[in-house]
Amino acid sequence: MALIEGSSFRQPRRTQLDQAVAACRSTAWVLALFGLASNVLMLAPPLYMLQVYDRVMVSGAIETLIMLTAMTAGALLVFGLLDATRSAITARLGSWLMAQLGPVYLANSVRARLAGDGGGAQPLRDLQSVQTFITSPGFNVFFDGPWVPIFLILGWLLHPWLGVLAIASAVLLFSLGVANEYVTRKPTIASSLSQIAATKHAEATIRNAEVVRAMGMLPAMIALWQSSNEVALSAQQRAAERGALLLGITKFVRYFVQSASLGIGAYLVLQGSLSSGGMIASSILLGRALAPVEGAMGAWRSFSMARIAYRRLQAQLRAMPEEPVRTRLPAPEGVLTLRNVSFAAPGSRVPILRSVSFEAVPGEVLAVIGPSAGGKSTLCRLLVGIAEPSSGEVRLDGSELRHWNAEELGQHIGYLPQDVELFSGTIRDNIARMSEAEDEAVVEAAMLAHAHELIQRLPQGYDTVIGEGGIRLSGGQRQRIGLARAVYRIPRIIVLDEPNANLDTSGEAALSAAIDEMKRHHCTLLIVGHRPSTIALADRILLMKEGRVELIGPRDEVLKRLRKASSDKAQPQDADAARSA
Repeated sequence: MALIEGSSFRQPRRTQLDQAVAACRSTAWVLALFGLASNVLMLAPPLYMLQVYDRVMVSGAIETLIMLTAMTAGALLVFGLLDATRSAITARLGSWLMAQLGPVYLANSVRARLAGDGGGAQPLRDLQSVQTFITSPGFNVFFDGPWVPIFLILGWLLHPWLGVLAIASAVLLFSLGVANEYVTRKPTIASSLSQIAATKHAEATIRNAEVVRAMGMLPAMIALWQSSNEVALSAQQRAAERGALLLGITKFVRYFVQSASLGIGAYLVLQGSLSSGGMIASSILLGRALAPVEGAMGAWRSFSMARIAYRRLQAQLRAMPEEPVRTRLPAPEGVLTLRNVSFAAPGSRVPILRSVSFEAVPGEVLAVIGPSAGGKSTLCRLLVGIAEPSSGEVRLDGSELRHWNAEELGQHIGYLPQDVELFSGTIRDNIARMSEAEDEAVVEAAMLAHAHELIQRLPQGYDTVIGEGGIRLSGGQRQRIGLARAVYRIPRIIVLDEPNANLDTSGEAALSAAIDEMKRHHCTLLIVGHRPSTIALADRILLMKEGRVELIGPRDEVLKRLRKASSDKAQPQDADAARSA
């Protein structure tokens, strides 16, 4: 067994999708039992016709006719109730899968995005596609199909010729189904991939609406979307046309066989080999036998789309496995240590950071300066745990960041990125990081960030709704509310990437006061920026160039060296920062 597990033939690791599907097995057995009961009850119409034509019509017994009619009505009523219940079960099954796997794929998509995958919310759309198919009538074909041979055998028992006709028609319809899969598979896959690309173009266009409109980019973006969408529509049209042709042939075969069964049955009645009731019953049995086959043909397209979506969902989880649950670590003091840290973007061999080493301690403000593309924002991403170094170590109180559970680590980190994104909801929700919180904690964070007065000037104060259906905030307002979110519950590590990029004079003063306040709370602060107000608050300065630590040391010492080298060696922005400070 160990040899097999260690070989190249080892089975792929079970994903959360595999586990969810395995949990549905008991429901599948229930649906199978419902399928058995429904198909047994569907024998009532042919048996009714057989008895009416062969017994009631001969004997003229009205009582028998009434009894048979009542029994058949009861059977069909139960059949209807079972079918309705089965549909309700599949609807609940689809909802359960979405409830179980939706959070998994949302978290997976976030991790994939951080790793450089631009798939966005496509996994959630794929999961919706699977759910839609499960709740559709086409899903029941899987539970009705196994009973097709039973109806074929019953037809054979009425007369071998009718059995031969039924089997031949079933084989023909099945062959048409296989042909449908063969001719529509490639265009269906091509349509799906192109539609995903078109959706990405549309989402990017809408997300950057201001830039698109201001710089006249809308025609170009529409052209990009149309290019991908036309490929999708063309492939979709090919699949639909081919499928429609085969579906038309299927309907012809289906209806012709139904008529042919009556013709053969009539011939056998004339020959005395079959009763009139048997002729009608055989036609009903044949129709019931071929119904799942025809239903499969009609649902084939949605099944193909769901199958493609399922494969993408499985591949997504295997490419981006679930993060392990780690031992809960004690709350950190806030000592950050980097040892020979290098980082290269996924798929790139060119490092962004090269052998970066330094330490930041509680109660200290470390200002990071340097030219553009020097690796400052990448360093921030490493310090807050949203990226892992290609080599080297990032440690918090001696423990590597990857040893923390992400949610627990996030409670001790405040992060303000360059581009501040707020979520649809209230100001209060955003400051509280979209979680339940006491009013006191939210107001305290706003006051620490010196954003309380700004918030009170909004229409509904902390309860002002932003995002869709709410007000639009300026860049400076977003930055100050983002700062309040960063200092919520006074985290031990605070990383601010260009926090004053959109601030006016009063905003910079508020930022300086907030930094000074967090310093008194013995937080470890790392701030990226070149403005004098930022550097003036720093205890130490770290100068980065081309992904390396060029200088690091006490503020006055580094500034002195920068002033000395400003005439011929330092970058203009470093010299300006040094002179201003």
